[in-house]
Amino acid sequence: MGRGPWDAGPSRRLLPLLLLLGLARGAAGAPGADGLDVCATCHEHATCQQREGKKICICNYGFVGNGRTQCVDKNECQFGATVVCGNHTSCHNIPGGFYCICLEGYRATNNNKTFIPNDGTFCTGRRMRRRKREKIGGNRRREEEEGKRKEKKIFYSQHQAQELVADIDECEVSGLCRHGGRCVNTRGSFECYCMDGYLPRNGPEPFHPTTDATSCTEIDCGTPPEVPDGYIIGNYTSRLGSQVRYACREGFFSVPEDTVSSCTALGTWESPKLHCQEILTKINDVSVFNDTCVRWQINSGRINPKISYVISIKGQRLDPMESVHEETVNLTTDSRTPEVCLSLYPGTNYTVNISTAPPRRSVPAVIGFQTVEDDLLEDDGRFNISIFNETCLKLNRHSRKVGSEHMYQFTVLGQRWYLANFSHATSFNFTTREQVPVVCLDLYPTTDYTVNVTLLRSPKWHSVQITIATPPAVKQTISNISGFNETCLRWRSIKTADMEEMYLFHIWGQRWYQKEFAQEMTFNISSSSRDPEVCLDLRPGTNYNVSLRALSSELPVVISLTTQITEPPLPEVEFFTVHGGPLPRLRLRKAKEKNGPISSYQVLVLPLALQSTFSCDSEGASSFFSNASDADGYVAAELLAKDVPDDAMEIPIGDRLYYGEYYNAPLKRGNDYCIILRITSEWNKVRRHSCAVWAQVKDSSLTLLQMAGVGLGSLAVVIILAFLSFSAV
Repeated sequence: MGRGPWDAGPSRRLLPLLLLLGLARGAAGAPGADGLDVCATCHEHATCQQREGKKICICNYGFVGNGRTQCVDKNECQFGATVVCGNHTSCHNIPGGFYCICLEGYRATNNNKTFIPNDGTFCTGRRMRRRKREKIGGNRRREEEEGKRKEKKIFYSQHQAQELVADIDECEVSGLCRHGGRCVNTRGSFECYCMDGYLPRNGPEPFHPTTDATSCTEIDCGTPPEVPDGYIIGNYTSRLGSQVRYACREGFFSVPEDTVSSCTALGTWESPKLHCQEILTKINDVSVFNDTCVRWQINSGRINPKISYVISIKGQRLDPMESVHEETVNLTTDSRTPEVCLSLYPGTNYTVNISTAPPRRSVPAVIGFQTVEDDLLEDDGRFNISIFNETCLKLNRHSRKVGSEHMYQFTVLGQRWYLANFSHATSFNFTTREQVPVVCLDLYPTTDYTVNVTLLRSPKWHSVQITIATPPAVKQTISNISGFNETCLRWRSIKTADMEEMYLFHIWGQRWYQKEFAQEMTFNISSSSRDPEVCLDLRPGTNYNVSLRALSSELPVVISLTTQITEPPLPEVEFFTVHGGPLPRLRLRKAKEKNGPISSYQVLVLPLALQSTFSCDSEGASSFFSNASDADGYVAAELLAKDVPDDAMEIPIGDRLYYGEYYNAPLKRGNDYCIILRITSEWNKVRRHSCAVWAQVKDSSLTLLQMAGVGLGSLAVVIILAFLSFSAV
């Protein structure tokens, strides 16, 4: 009887079993499976090596990847020819390696066109002439040696490759980025940026001083733009952050708008929004009262500024023996019904012409009248008052008796509308023989005064009252302004001791790293101190310009303040606790730059026991390879803020890739870890950090790749058991 296929003897019965065992060994040959052959799964550009009793696939030198499914050519030249090949070189990448070439005007010290600097070869200047005594035999020996070098194959160990591209902080060399530039170190190279107050010219930013023609030029906005019929108040500079303040020329007014233009980071002035419109003053309803006084009304538009008038007087006496009386009187007032009392001759025909002084324009008003005769003017104590030069009074007696002495009593009371407790009161007597005496008063600026003048010792004690509104002082009343405690100001007030003053603050805040940010505040305070102090509500990490003006003065003072950064916002992460299972991917979200510019994001791996003692400000954690063990923790990844997308990105923990200069090492199985995300802000040589725990890993398990390998191994065992059960039947 013939044998069936399953009765062909022990050898045939054992053959399928051996095939299944081979399949199981291949499936279970994942990294970390002791005793199983993984070499058959290595990538074509990888080598199978024995590490700690285990076989693993490692990409050959010049390639990076996991060794099994991926080994990609590593571009050694990405760190720059100077770092890899040395000075005066160009670097050329090839699959699995690279070679160097000297630049024009230089030669390699091994006399080859290409070289790899493992034997100390470098580029030096070419010899302009050969030594005359050099022997031909010596040249031939060198040519033979060079030929032998070309035939040699050069291999680098990973340790040698790391030494070749080891990072050097080029920024330790001062002036590397030229005037106005600041150096930022990168992996294997550096980048240059222009400092605050400078703009890049003739090239890109960031730039490299050896390849780019970029220069950092100090921002200069030049001459500010002109405002038609306006002018600039005070001095100014054309540097970044400087401001100019505009005002309309006399005879023009402006609708309340922004009167300030700032020098921007683009090197241009902001367009001023001030619009000056000419005022045409209309003089109406001119009338005469008290025989020698003139009153009129004006309509000068929506505002009520001080207006200067020119009153031209021309009189002709009825008696032809008397001379003609001609005189010009000036008057400045903000009243809408101005009035002035003139020194006129009795019994005279007068023509009075009233107009505004240049540059203000008006339609002149003319009035004619006749003064009464002498016999109608008696010394009844009547007089009138007119104002000139802002704080001076002219007293005009009606009596024409010359030489008699008169005594006037002055009572002065001043108040400020913006200060409830301010009061300036004084009184004095004034004696004169003049018919039209002038009295100048010592008044405070920006004050409304009521002056009552009484003529004493006259038949009738006659009194006249007049109001005077003094303008702000032209001279500066604030000195020695300075900042302290970062957000506070103190200054010296040049004023009478114990007299209250009101100060107006106008504050502008900007951030170079957050273009949409703008902060503006306006408020006032009152103080009777001669050395006032105030602390401002300012945001961190911001450049401020503070304008301070005493309301009794026209001129403000401006000071710049810069607030330091504070801790960045806490990282937005979803907390995970993992017990023996695989880790999810870390989802990194970009933080908002509320308290200062974000510079970098770091992922830190710590032993779980160190979580309670970890300080977020500690910068002691180093790379995975810097210590013999990871007992103190290490930085697994670092990303610059500019490399993090606006939405989000994911980072798999332990993927064996470099993030920045840090290696993302796999977690050791069976250990407990704490994984922290740290955000760093840096500005003006100040660093601030904020941290959040992303995950606590207890009894860490296999990575995702290892889990896949174990799964295949388990499948193979199931197949073997099924086969044995079938064969037993």
